[in-house]
Parts: sequence; C-alpha cells; structure tokens
Amino acid sequence: MSTAPSLPKVAPSRVMGFRDLFLFYVVTGISLRWIATAAGHGPSSLVIWFAGWLFLYIPLALSVIHLSSRYPAEGGFYVWTKLAFGEQAGFLSAWMYWVSNLPYFPAVLYFAASNVLFLHPALHQYAQKPIYFIAFSVFFLVGLTVLNILGLNLAKWVHNLGAIAMWIPALIVVILGFIAWRHFGSATSFAPRNFIPTARVQDMLFWSVIIFSFIGSESASLMAEEIRDARRNIPRALLLAGVTVALCYMLGTFCVLLAIPSAESSNLDGIAQAVAHTTSRLHLNGITEFAALFIVISNIGAAGAYLAAAARLPFVAGLDGYLPAAFGKLHPRYKTPWISVLSQGLFGILFVFLGQAGSSVAGAYNILVAIAVVITMVPFMFLFASMIRLESRHRFPDQLNNSASEASTSFTSFTSKTLGLIGFTTSAFATLLSLIPPPEEPHKLLYLLKLLGSAAALIALGLLIFHLGRRNFSPDFSDSSR
Repeated sequence: MSTAPSLPKVAPSRVMGFRDLFLFYVVTGISLRWIATAAGHGPSSLVIWFAGWLFLYIPLALSVIHLSSRYPAEGGFYVWTKLAFGEQAGFLSAWMYWVSNLPYFPAVLYFAASNVLFLHPALHQYAQKPIYFIAFSVFFLVGLTVLNILGLNLAKWVHNLGAIAMWIPALIVVILGFIAWRHFGSATSFAPRNFIPTARVQDMLFWSVIIFSFIGSESASLMAEEIRDARRNIPRALLLAGVTVALCYMLGTFCVLLAIPSAESSNLDGIAQAVAHTTSRLHLNGITEFAALFIVISNIGAAGAYLAAAARLPFVAGLDGYLPAAFGKLHPRYKTPWISVLSQGLFGILFVFLGQAGSSVAGAYNILVAIAVVITMVPFMFLFASMIRLESRHRFPDQLNNSASEASTSFTSFTSKTLGLIGFTTSAFATLLSLIPPPEEPHKLLYLLKLLGSAAALIALGLLIFHLGRRNFSPDFSDSSR
C-alpha cells in the first residue's frame, strides 16, 4: 500500500507578518512592464485584463488559500503536487517553476535598466548597448543573492520597498492621464467597438502575456515556514492584494491610453515613455526622472522577491533527497538555504548571457518573455490539477501535524474542483497561445521548434535530475507510486 510522501520540515524563522506578506504579493503580482504591453493593444486590453484576473488570478488565489490551509509546509505547490501525483510529478513541477524564473530575472532587470536611461539625457546613448543591460542585471542579481543569503529579515525590505515604490509611478501615470485628458482630450478612442478583443495573431499572443502577468499569488506559500500565522495571514493578504493587482493593471492601462496613442507604447519603457510624453506637453520638468527611479526600484524589488521564493524549491528538493544534501542545509550563522539561493542567483546570471547572445536588446527581451510564459504554465497546471485530485480523495496525509478539522476551509468539494478546472483550462490555453510565432518573426517554424525544444529539453533534464537524485542521494525512499 502506498504511503503519502512526507512534508519537509524546517526550523521556522517566522519573519514575515501580514504587512510583509501583503507587500510581497503586491510586488510579485504586479509588474508595471505589462501595463505598457497592454496599452499597446488599445482599449480591448482592459477587457482582457478583467478576464485574466477572473479566470486565473481568482482561481489561483483561492486554490492557494485552500491548499495552504490544508497542507501548510515549506515548498507550497511542490508539496501539493507531490501529495496528489507522487514524487516525480512534485519534483517536475518544482523544477519547471524554478527554471521559469531564470529568464524572468534578466527580463525584469532589463526593464528596470531601460528605465534608468530616463534619469538623464546623457544615458540615452546606452539604449542599444547590450553590455550596459548585462552589467546592470548581473550587478543587481549578485546584490539580491547576497541579501537573501544574509537572511529574509534583511531581504524582505527590498521586497517591501519595491512594492511601495510601485505605487509612485502608478499614481503619477493615473494623475497625468486624467490631466492630459482634461487639457488635450484622450489620445485614444474609447468607442465601444474598440473594447472588443480581436482574434489577430498579435492580440492572441498578448492574451497569453496577460494571463502570465497574473501569477504571483503562489509565491509566498513556498516560504510557509517563514510566515507568522500563515493560515490567517495568507488569505487576508491574498484577497487584499487581488483587488490591488486588478486595480493597478486596469487603471494604469486606461490612463496610459489617455496620455498616448496605443501605437506609441513600448514594451521596454512604455510607462516612463507615457510620463515623458505627457509632462512634455504640460511643460512639467523632473517628473519623468522621478517616476523612472521608482519604476527601477519596484522591478528590482520584484526580482528579489521571486529569487527568495524560488530558491526554496531546491532547498526542499535537497531535504527530500533529489538534490545533494547541501541544498537542504541552512547556513550555520544566517539560517538561510544559502546553497539554494546561491545556485538561483548564479543560474540567473547565466541566463542574462544566454538571452542576450546573438540578439538585440529588444529581441533578447521578447524571447526571454516567450520562454518564461511557456515553461511557467506547467507548474500551474500541476497546481490546479492537484486541487482537483486532492479534493477528490477527501483525506489528509498522516504526516501533517494538523487534523482535517483544524485545516478546514469554507470551500465545498464542487467549488474546489470548479476552481481547479477553470485555472487548469486557463493555464493550458495560455500555454498554447504562447507557442504562436509573432507576425514579425521571419522563421516561424524555427521559432516554434525553439520554444518546444526548450520546454522538452527542460522537462527531460528535470526528469533526469530526479532519477539520478533518487538513485544517488536518497536510497531509502518509500514506495509513493499512485
């Protein structure tokens, strides 16, 4: 008879309270760079924003609340997938999530670096120089890695500052958008027909990006052992952050469209560009530089938050014996999973160079985003499938310290399964959309093969690491086959 795999146990530091948790969800759930991308697709993007929030963020947040209440442990969806589908599926979901963050780091830091150029006209000369973007990304990845090794009690202030900094440019965009509308009229037509999404290829690719932009509510559950009163604080923080995320994305996009035509919005610097365009028309000085500075800080904070969360996955894999035991060790002084954090930082730096190789700055950014979308949705499909599978069993693993009655949530079995089905379908839909080559891509078959090949290679590598680790590092596994 099979036994449920044990849950990883670590010595809790409990350094994150409700405020820290809410700010963590804000900085991981909102990325100002997607507002620029959305504005480039006109008023119909507002409809897509709402659909993405309704069909991904809400099912994801409620699934995390439900599962983290019933199965609280360091590792989050890694633990849930392992309980639902076995050791191999759990490891594979964690592996794909971990790997998906590697192209994320240079992508979000490239966006930050592009906004630095707005701080002074003399910096514009670096806009097409890859060496600048590489140096910027490497410098901050090294700094964030060191901070996370020193401890979450220090690193969390980077996340908190990033979340707070995010509000400054968002408020500036909103205020300037309405001022521009009052003085000059709207730069974009908001006729009802413009709100209808089209089925053009470039718009369908955009849908996958919007769905991708709503992930983040799963992140803090990876550090459950470091959250004070997780069962109480995670639901409250997630629900408040959910409203915040939706409002920021939709209102920010609307106000960018008020300020500049959608055709002038750029992926890499659209927010700062909208501010610069509007302040120039209003003859206001210094606001663009001010907004750009806080955009930079917010994106550095987001990179630090995801580095902290994703680094916990190699840690619990080391505890479970799928990676060398060093990955599951805490630093003797700082009590942090320092080998896991260090490996996350080093591989992130490697992807800075891999993404840039043979590409322009814009080309490198676009391919990094495409790869991230494809491989990121795999662990989310596992998460939603686990929601359905675990609910169907109506039981709890013996290894949990908490009884089922203590872990109850307000969701019925039907509600839980419906949330899982909606989330799984949305994640699968986003994955299929992200495989469509962009219209400007001259070698569409090669583009598709590159994305599929990357995903297949990463899955194969993950399975290889799993089986090698099972054989070499954990010889005494219980049979956990389903």
